[in-house]
This record gives sequence, C-alpha cells and structure tokens, in this order.
Amino acid sequence: MVNSKTGKAATPPLKVLLVDEEPGRAAILERALLDAGYVLVSRLSSADRLVEHVAVSQPDIVIVDIDSPDRDCLENMAVLSRSNPKPVIMFSDEDNEETIASAIKAGVSAYVADGMNPDRVRPIVQVAVARFREFQALKNELQKTRDQLADRKLIDKAKGLLMKHRNFNEDEAYHAMRKLAMERNQRLVDTARNVIEVFEMLGGGGL
Repeated sequence: MVNSKTGKAATPPLKVLLVDEEPGRAAILERALLDAGYVLVSRLSSADRLVEHVAVSQPDIVIVDIDSPDRDCLENMAVLSRSNPKPVIMFSDEDNEETIASAIKAGVSAYVADGMNPDRVRPIVQVAVARFREFQALKNELQKTRDQLADRKLIDKAKGLLMKHRNFNEDEAYHAMRKLAMERNQRLVDTARNVIEVFEMLGGGGL
C-alpha cells in the first residue's frame, strides 16, 4: 500500500490482541483502538492460554484491561515474554507498587495504573512499542556479547589444547584452526568445538 500524499509505502496499522473480562469496558477500549487506527485481531475474556492465542493471531501488541492482575495473569505474561515477546500494555485500577513491579518483571511494557482513558490510547501504545523495541535491542545486544564471549572461550580452549599436545605456539595454533575452518567452510568457533571434541574423545592424546 502506498500513501497517496507522500508516495511512500504506507505503514500497516498495528494489530492488537485485547484481553478484558468485562464486555462493556472491552467494547469502549475496542472502539478507542479502532478510532486510533489500530486493527483488533482477537479479543479474550481472560489471559488463560494467552501464549496460544498470540501464536495464532500474531498481534503486534497485547493490551490487558483488568481490575487487578492476579498471579495467573502475571504468569501468563511472563511465559509470553519468554516464548514470544510482544509489547504489552496493562490498564489496571491497582496502583500497588509491588503489583506494578511484578507486572513489569513479567514483561509488561507499560503499566497504566489509573485505568483506561480512550483519549490516551494512541500515545500510550506508541510509548509502549518504542520502549519494547529499545528493550529488545538492548537484550539482543547483550545476548550477542554473551555469545561472543562464549565463542572466545571455546577458541581459546582449542588453542590451548593444540599448544599443549601439538607443541604449537599461540599464533600457530590459531592459524592451524583458521586454515582448517576455511578448508571445511566452517566458522572458527565451530572448528574450535570440533578440535575440543576430538581431544576429549582421544583423552587429550592428540589429533
């Protein structure tokens, strides 16, 4: 779809999954979402089986409108955050600090403690999505750093084995693994893992 004014591809509207146990309140929020330009892909009366519903409907954002989130609701949020993270907004009348902290820990991107105001839906959604994307970027960067450190440990371990059992110096061990990686069309860390496995199978006796 192309925007007729700008000539650029139009951004598709965000798809929303709404959880609200009260039909009347849910209808008001649904109307506010539609008026704000969002698409409602599913409406649930509880957070039970939330992960399954998210997997099926593939929303861009999850909105939970609830009087007070209980343990089961928060556990469903936490499971979703681990298995299929999405921006989650929770509207609630509960302003207890412990409850809010538990909700954020469970993966809620934005907790609105004074209930839902239709006029505030769009800015709240925008902030929640931006916060979620920033958090995911930081999380991915942290995981990348952890992976790099783990890879470096494997490479160093493999080099150490070659230095010990093949009498290589550090440069020779590194270049031997690099040459082997190129010959096998492997990443260096995969070659290092193979070297370690071989030494372990041979009891450290040599390649």
